[in-house]
Amino acid sequence: MKFFIDTANLNDIQEAYDLGVLDGVTTNPSLMHKEGISGHDNVMAHYKKICEIVDGDISAEVIATDFENIVREGEALADLHPNIVVKVPMIRDGVKAIRYFSDKGIKTNCTLVFSAGQALLAAKAGATYVSPFIGRLDDVATNGLSLIEQIVQIYDNYGYQTEVLAASVRHVMHLVQCAEIGADVVTCPLSVITGLLKHPLTDSGLATFLADHAKGSK
Repeated sequence: MKFFIDTANLNDIQEAYDLGVLDGVTTNPSLMHKEGISGHDNVMAHYKKICEIVDGDISAEVIATDFENIVREGEALADLHPNIVVKVPMIRDGVKAIRYFSDKGIKTNCTLVFSAGQALLAAKAGATYVSPFIGRLDDVATNGLSLIEQIVQIYDNYGYQTEVLAASVRHVMHLVQCAEIGADVVTCPLSVITGLLKHPLTDSGLATFLADHAKGSK
């Protein structure tokens, strides 16, 4: 499973990278806004900074919702760096644009996916990644993990190369369960990645070892 970090915060990206487990980054306009980054030139410059830290796929999202402008924005993003993946919403013109980008050899991430049917369309159009939002489904009393499992099954049935990128991951158990059911990628905040490190028995065991070592050194 690939680990992507879902943020535009350079410090968090650097920390995850330094841990040695980071494979890529996903961003969106909300995450850019959270970091106080606005304006076309500033946003594009920030993507370049991310690409300087991480040698992996970096999802950069278009703002447009019509085919012509999705293509225009996406091509400009793809020209920034070879690692840029154009993030496109699951809408009619988005699917058309994914096919266009796929035919041009530009990687895409189909975002805001909430059903197996949407995921099937994205794969048919040639998306590199499809991003089901499991946490947001949980928020409306729908099992997001079941959707991941369903998409993995469908893609396996027909040999689609589109990777299942579990998004809106809220906690460690989300991540572990995504791994159990075969998601190709998980994207999450730094706190979820570092949360995998934690277990009380690890802490207590280490404390015991260190205490015993200290006694033996006297």
